[in-house]
Formats: sequence, C-alpha cells, structure tokens
Amino acid sequence: QVQLVESGGGLVQPGGSLRLSCAASGSIFIIYDMAWYRQVPGKQRELVAAITRSGSTYYSDSVKGRFTIARDNAKTTIDLQMNSLKPEDTAVYSCNARLKTTSGAAVGDYWGQGTQVTVSS
Repeated sequence: QVQLVESGGGLVQPGGSLRLSCAASGSIFIIYDMAWYRQVPGKQRELVAAITRSGSTYYSDSVKGRFTIARDNAKTTIDLQMNSLKPEDTAVYSCNARLKTTSGAAVGDYWGQGTQVTVSS
C-alpha cells in the first residue's frame, strides 16, 4: 500500500504565506514525478506545480513567482511554499505522486486526501 499524507493547509489573510507538505510512504519502489493540484467546487482540477525526480520544476502561470515546490533528498517528500497568497488561491490542494510499487505493477498515479487552503480577510 502507498500513502500520501498532506499537511499545512489552513486559513491565511491575503498577502500571507503557507507551506504545504506531502510525505509518501509504503510499498514504494521508486517515485518519479510529484506534484500539487488544486480544485475549487464546480471547477476542473488544476495542476499548480510539479517536480521531477531530477529536480526540474513546472508552475502554472497563475502561481509562477509566488509558489515554490521543493523535494527532499530521499525523493519522498515535497513542499509547496506559497507566498503572496490571493483569495483566488482558495482551494483544496492535493498531492500527487507518479510511482512504481514494490509489487512490480506498472507505474501509477497516487493521491493524498487533500488539504484546504483558504485565503480570506
């Protein structure tokens, strides 16, 4: 089994900062890409930021320059540092990992349970 556990969501005022973390554990052979997505009720899920195993990063235009994604040396944890937060950043943020398990199954996508981020005064 594979678990992705997120932490760090909450309520913050516009202009403030939050840091999200996602830790992957369980029967993992190798993790390739990891990413943060967000979703607002009634809207499609949006890719916010991603990082490859080698450290290459991607950011959506809406967060570029404000958010930073980082990955630990063990390649099993990612953080999302969110600065200059705006009300439109309010969403449920979910961690995604593309990985291969020790069972030898094909590469698959795994998801965390999601954490709420609310930006409001």
